[in-house]
Amino acid sequence: MEKIPAAIIGLGRIASLLEDDERREKPCTHAGAIAANSDCCLVAGADTDEDRRRLFAERRRVPVYADAAAMLAEHRPGILVIATHPDSHAQYCRLAAAHSIPVVICEKPLADNLQKARQIARLTNIKIVTNHERRYSDDYISAKAILDEGRLGPLLGVRGILYMGRNQRLLDVLWHDGTHLADAIMFLTGSTLKHRRSWGTKLTAKEGTAYLEGRLELAAGAADQGSPPGKAAQIPVLIEAGAGRDHLVFEMEFSCEKGRLRIGNGIFEIWESTESPYAKGFRSLKRTADIFEGPTGYFANMVKDAVSCVRETDRQPLSCAADGLRVIEYLNSVKKW
Repeated sequence: MEKIPAAIIGLGRIASLLEDDERREKPCTHAGAIAANSDCCLVAGADTDEDRRRLFAERRRVPVYADAAAMLAEHRPGILVIATHPDSHAQYCRLAAAHSIPVVICEKPLADNLQKARQIARLTNIKIVTNHERRYSDDYISAKAILDEGRLGPLLGVRGILYMGRNQRLLDVLWHDGTHLADAIMFLTGSTLKHRRSWGTKLTAKEGTAYLEGRLELAAGAADQGSPPGKAAQIPVLIEAGAGRDHLVFEMEFSCEKGRLRIGNGIFEIWESTESPYAKGFRSLKRTADIFEGPTGYFANMVKDAVSCVRETDRQPLSCAADGLRVIEYLNSVKKW
């Protein structure tokens, strides 16, 4: 079968340069994932920065362009990656639609504001894969299966923690890395995350901790079999976003009737209810032997999904534009507080 040509707009860290980080699972960039996939091939790249173009051409041995439109006209890729800053995502998605590119992989967040995210979601002649990479990560897929099968009982509450160093503005942290946290919570629970209120440090601060209280709106019967017929279950959510730390934390805890699941960067834990060894007539949580080892395939699986979306007319991406829009809607509601 003929290989699908792929091109990239925006030739920076996530496009290619992060492959230099020897501690990251490989592939960890768009160019690396395309190169590792036997069903597609990298044919070109575009960037307005001359140094980025030169470096990309030296590493990837493909033609580079200052003008993205010229690249699309010349190469007609089946897959286009948009790895630019969020404020240009809508512009390049519209350009891809004008050139009838079948599949676009768009970096997160889908856009820099709600209006542009809605514009992208309204494009109907292209399929958009939003790079919420944890939807493609095998450890998160395993965690979702555990929650879906009801092994731990009905979901009762969710807690998320997001620390991204010492002095980043909390709102910027939420808009950048909070996209992954919010989408992962929605993916793992099959729900929509809604904001209710905030307290603690203001989101404009670069120190302290902010607490975001919200809820998950789940489809009726999806996670709580005790819900009244026809009514959606509403699960409380608390997200803690903090600065002033000398370390990074990205994790979630799903509290269920019969146990809990913790997952995040370097974390995969399942705890189940058992007879307590500490007090007669009580039950305690005991960590199970469930572990996750090996590569997660997060970038490789995303490109596989894009390839399938090109070749299967009726297939929709696992992480689509609507998923990206839901995250922006949540972040926009948080921003207002």
